[in-house]
Amino acid sequence: MTTTPAAPLPLLVLGQGRDLHSERGVECPGDLPAPSDPDLVARARAAKEALGDKVFVLGHHYQRNEVIEFADVTGDSFKLAKEAAARPDAPWIVFCGVHFMAESADILTSDEQTVILPDLAAGCSMADMAAIAQVEDCWEQLVEAGVADDTVPVTYMNSSAAIKAFTGRHGGTICTSSNARTALTWALGERGGVDGDGKVLFLPDQHLGRNTWARDLGGSLDDCVVWDPHRPMGGLTVEELQAARMILWRGHCSVHGRFTTEAVAAARAEIPGVRVIVHPECRHEVVELADEVGSTEKIIQTIAAAPAGSAWAVGTELNLVQRLAQMFPEQRIAFLEKNVCYCSTMNRIDLPHLVWALESLVDGRVVNAIRVDDQVAADARRALDQMLALPGETSKD
Repeated sequence: MTTTPAAPLPLLVLGQGRDLHSERGVECPGDLPAPSDPDLVARARAAKEALGDKVFVLGHHYQRNEVIEFADVTGDSFKLAKEAAARPDAPWIVFCGVHFMAESADILTSDEQTVILPDLAAGCSMADMAAIAQVEDCWEQLVEAGVADDTVPVTYMNSSAAIKAFTGRHGGTICTSSNARTALTWALGERGGVDGDGKVLFLPDQHLGRNTWARDLGGSLDDCVVWDPHRPMGGLTVEELQAARMILWRGHCSVHGRFTTEAVAAARAEIPGVRVIVHPECRHEVVELADEVGSTEKIIQTIAAAPAGSAWAVGTELNLVQRLAQMFPEQRIAFLEKNVCYCSTMNRIDLPHLVWALESLVDGRVVNAIRVDDQVAADARRALDQMLALPGETSKD
């Protein structure tokens, strides 16, 4: 059987139009406070105080400072989802992050809790690069090529609930940037081990999959192929699929993909004694040149533990890098790229949207509730539970 590639998703301007089956922006109802309103901070404080323990505000590390100020807890996406689940007495969870993160929180929290995303246009370009129809087509073609039985899907946390559910249905696991090595080791172990012939379909970020295979597991880059969902059979031959160990989805982070080897060279030339630390979503050639590679949490922990006077060029989202420079003024902390590199969709959560969401709750209106279909949630939970069952503390990061 030969299937045709899924039709390309229609282009939507952020915040306009509706596409509830993708991570892209949908219409944001309601009248927002003006960004110029001088009382925004006071309004946010008053609304949060009025709601008391009924609301729990989560702030992802990449959020603006004006939003982080009102977060009850900050962290990476999965840590925040678990924090929400650990507050069963809070009926309203306001997730200052992006859509897939709010979905994960809805999956992990109780039916009595409601997860709210202050702006429905806060999506994720990486998650958007793997639509469920495309992934289902891919699996059918792997079946046709005779390699599906040898393949275990491993899906990065930065993915839609539908892709997580696909992973659960096919016996795979979710991973974070902290535990990708553990997840890949487990998946390959299900098909004969790291040194065997089994394969992993890694979704949706090709760079994290490639870096984990080559750097952490010592695999060869020759064992990696990239599946392009816009080409028949992913642009690959049956022979290439049979020979591959890592089938990497053609997706990437729009922020971390911008860091270059030239930027690393410039940092070393311009900053005496600099150490370069980057996220594993960066390109392989950039990761190879870095002194340290790690998740957002590891980047924070590494810099926090570094001695005063040390110099760092940091390859991750700019909001976090600026925050680190404020937190550790005794160190010299620079952004690895000279060009501005905010996460544009994460930055859609601003103070006006947060105030609007909180004041709506005070008025008895729940806005922008994130609800995952029950069956999708159950299948996705199976994959998340498999991750939590992996050995080692990093599986809980």
